[in-house]
Formats: sequence, structure tokens, C-alpha cells
Amino acid sequence: MSLILLAVTLAALYVFRVAGPWCWIFVVAAMTALYLDAFVGVIQAFAKIPFLHELAPTGSEPPFLIVQVVVLAIFVILGFLAVRRFHPAKP
Repeated sequence: MSLILLAVTLAALYVFRVAGPWCWIFVVAAMTALYLDAFVGVIQAFAKIPFLHELAPTGSEPPFLIVQVVVLAIFVILGFLAVRRFHPAKP
């Protein structure tokens, strides 16, 4: 899924030159791809780091869910700010 989003990001950047609606498509696709990577990173952290694994051995306990919700909230807020503030330079 992340690779598909990155393909959309590359198309927006190199084919459509981040013009018009491709500006926000670029930002949203890039942020979503990064969020998916962070999501998998949190899963791997809870699986591999002993201290975190003790808190959530099956991945359905409250500490795991809280961390996933916090990561999602951070990406939603940063994504919203990025869409509002990103303005590519005019050539």
C-alpha cells in the first residue's frame, strides 16, 4: 500500500509538477505513506522490544491501541498543517 501511495506521490511531483489539485494529493499521499510505515514500525516495536512486548503481548491491549491512536493523531494534525502550508515554488 505504501508503494502505491509513493507511486502517486512521484506522479504528482514529476508528471504533474505539483500543480493545481496535485499539490494536496502529493502531500496527502506522502503523509499517508509515511504513516503506514510508522504504523508498521509501532507494530514491530511492540513485537521486538521486550519492555513493550510485556505491555502488549498480543497487540490488542490498551497500551498498544493508545500508541497507535497517538501516532494517527500526530499524522492527522501534521497532514492537515502540511496541506494548508505547502506551496511549491513557482519555476
